[in-house]
Amino acid sequence: MNVSVIIVAAGSGKRMKSAIAKQYLDLKGRSILSYTVEVFEESPVVNEIILVTGKDEIEYVKSEIIDRYSFTKIKAVVEGGSERQYSVENGLNNVSDNCDIVMIHDGVRPFIDENSIEVLAEDTAKYGACVLGVFAKDTIKICDENGFVVDTPNRKLLWHAQTPQCFKYDVIKKAYEKAKEDNYLGTDDSMLVERTGQKIKMVEGSYDNIKITTPEDLYVGERILERNLINNKNNIQMKVI
Repeated sequence: MNVSVIIVAAGSGKRMKSAIAKQYLDLKGRSILSYTVEVFEESPVVNEIILVTGKDEIEYVKSEIIDRYSFTKIKAVVEGGSERQYSVENGLNNVSDNCDIVMIHDGVRPFIDENSIEVLAEDTAKYGACVLGVFAKDTIKICDENGFVVDTPNRKLLWHAQTPQCFKYDVIKKAYEKAKEDNYLGTDDSMLVERTGQKIKMVEGSYDNIKITTPEDLYVGERILERNLINNKNNIQMKVI
């Protein structure tokens, strides 16, 4: 089973209120994107990585991400599009011919864990399409355009979708081709797959797998990283003892 990962890192820093694109912001001495790439680089499940970034950032990514951290699984760094969907499409066009499964991941979700990657790959081989997510903690209200509540769905049935979103290659390729034919623009990859009639299995992930897009997210990310570093240190000490 050959797994290709498309990491989408072509966003800007608008919501972060920063002149620096959010994926390159510093998180405890390293860029957010470098942490994200590292998890997939070290995963035995992953065969190759396609990085999608801004046209003017390609050389920066090659020198400050790939070369600096000696990543070896990155097959290509490609230019993103005007919308996330177009960026993913550019990534899809660069996966290897023998690709069986495609994982699509946000470059600003650095806390994805190895276990989730393994489970996603296994379940996608079985079901064809899987999305990592977590159960909604809060009650969700559906409102009309004037802000009045029209429905309160059962919270037990609600998930917050995350990434990676994982698909068999032919499933996601078909979805993107149909979206292009229909001139359809979705907000995530699974929406495109849903339109083809393919069932999608939700896979429970971690609440730590946050998307860092605001200053508040960056603060939370620092706390998660600090806790993970402490836990890793304690685990090493326990092994030594």
